[in-house]
Amino acid sequence: MKPISIDDINDAAQLLGPVIRHTPTMNAGWIEKSYGVEVRLKCENLQRAGSFKIRGAYNRIARLTDEERSRGVVAASAGNHAQGVALAAQLLGIPATVFMPNGAPIPKLQATRGYGATVHFSGTTIDEALVSAREFSEQTGAIFIHPFDHEHIVAGQGTMGLEILEQNPDVRTVVVCTGGGGLLAGTALAIKTLRPDVRVIGVQAAEAAAYPLSLKAGSPQKLDRMATMADGIAVGRPGDIPFALIQQHVDEIITVTEDSLARALLLTMERSKLLVEPAGIAALAAILDNPSHFEGPVVASISGGNIDPQLLSRVVRTGLAAAGRFFMLQVRIPDVPGSLARLLTSIGETGANVVQVSHTRIDPHLSVHEVDVDVELETRGFDHRDAVLSYLASHGFTVVDSF
Repeated sequence: MKPISIDDINDAAQLLGPVIRHTPTMNAGWIEKSYGVEVRLKCENLQRAGSFKIRGAYNRIARLTDEERSRGVVAASAGNHAQGVALAAQLLGIPATVFMPNGAPIPKLQATRGYGATVHFSGTTIDEALVSAREFSEQTGAIFIHPFDHEHIVAGQGTMGLEILEQNPDVRTVVVCTGGGGLLAGTALAIKTLRPDVRVIGVQAAEAAAYPLSLKAGSPQKLDRMATMADGIAVGRPGDIPFALIQQHVDEIITVTEDSLARALLLTMERSKLLVEPAGIAALAAILDNPSHFEGPVVASISGGNIDPQLLSRVVRTGLAAAGRFFMLQVRIPDVPGSLARLLTSIGETGANVVQVSHTRIDPHLSVHEVDVDVELETRGFDHRDAVLSYLASHGFTVVDSF
């Protein structure tokens, strides 16, 4: 098999032209104002099916022979590749079967079925679902569409790199969300071939970061465990094809914490009015963690916007806490009439907003005349939070815990 080249990416761009959206690059002026680096967002969350995955999926499936198309296609995915494969197959009139991990986000499941695919559940990770999809392919003859480890997939994803250069001729750094590596590999190949002066950086969730370990070892390595809200990039082993390209063309891999993902998601929703899933915000999270590390203009891939509303509510709360705008207090007060009212009045005087209050009266650490009050608060940031704690202490309240 010949190595992937810029010609393959250009061919993919020609094929995809009538099919995909050429997603916009949006200036994030709030980042430059607050952090001092010019950042632009490549909005693949606005792509068809809600992520970049349609690029690779369509490029792969459209190149099947008539005989292969008659057998149908099968894929494994936590959601975005599933939707990309399902939509591509629907557009091409090909039956599709998708294996998803148990617990895959409901909106992604419903959208995949909405595009006409048959969905089965298998395992708890993408890697376990991949095993089932391969077995199904062997048993039925359906063509297996890998989410990232195929030259046509990588070439399709690389078309995002072409668009970034076309839309941002002055770009100095490109930062890409990274799971199995297809998007990063294709984007890096396109950019480094045409603009070797541009720095290309991949970003993984720290709790699902197979690439730092693999690059250090010199070959793809499998993680023993993963635990991240960023399900779309929770891939236990890099693909062989993307790995080789990333070794050659990518300048650096960075990891980000769960708090960083949540904070970046919240800020992007508030300031750029974009709905992004945790996997899709990893690149921007890295920039917000350490803005001075990135030479501007920087383009960050916003690679997907398919987020479960229930997860969104939890992530928003985590993001508020990470930004110092939400925290919980446990305050010990006398169990007498008026004590709770005095506490809440004092909190109100600080300008904090009480979200929820609960009591604990039965605890070995409490006397019969005491009660612990758990208070959830909204604040304006860490300075305001510290001011609340200081005000309560100065007014005689015993803060047992705060987090």
